[in-house]
Amino acid sequence: MRPQSIYPTDRPLPRPNGADGRSHLSDSLNIDAAQFAAFDALLRDIYPEAEQVDAARVSQLAAWLLSLPEAEARDVLDERLSRIEELRAMVEDPDWDCAEADCASVRKLLRYLDQPDDLITDTIPLLGQLDDVLLLELAWPAVAAEAEEYRDFRLYRDTLHPDGDGAQRRAAWIGDRMAAISILHRRMRPNDGLHLDDRQRGQRFRVA
Repeated sequence: MRPQSIYPTDRPLPRPNGADGRSHLSDSLNIDAAQFAAFDALLRDIYPEAEQVDAARVSQLAAWLLSLPEAEARDVLDERLSRIEELRAMVEDPDWDCAEADCASVRKLLRYLDQPDDLITDTIPLLGQLDDVLLLELAWPAVAAEAEEYRDFRLYRDTLHPDGDGAQRRAAWIGDRMAAISILHRRMRPNDGLHLDDRQRGQRFRVA
């Protein structure tokens, strides 16, 4: 129903800059090679085309986050943490008929996020949730379509309060969205230039 985005927010995390990036940050986080390998394996299990995560990637991202004003850094995290809660709501919502493959991917992601001692221990101020939002960011293309449709459905349900059970509410949502698309197409059709006769086209493009 909605266009799919490859990022969970409209402000993507910065891309790796190609530098080594290994610094005291990655060392101070006490992450060993086996932990990086496990994180990368989980990421690729959810989204096989995801970019690799290593010490340089995490160090660069940590340095960038710490360079921001604290309120802005918190916004970066909170924007993505709110999307995580939407995913949690999606798989728990009895009204939503989640595609099995998509829900399986979301549950894998959530199981990781629910661990207090994952790639970066959650108790570390600010940086403790960096691995959580990085996993979400890089795995997002695997769950984006389902997540965006659910977000649209929930907005529809909360705004219009359709009657019936979950299946009936989903059917009402789909019907109304398809009707809106049909109306939009009809409105665009007279303006596409294909229904104008030659005289009208000549008037339209005449230079005064």
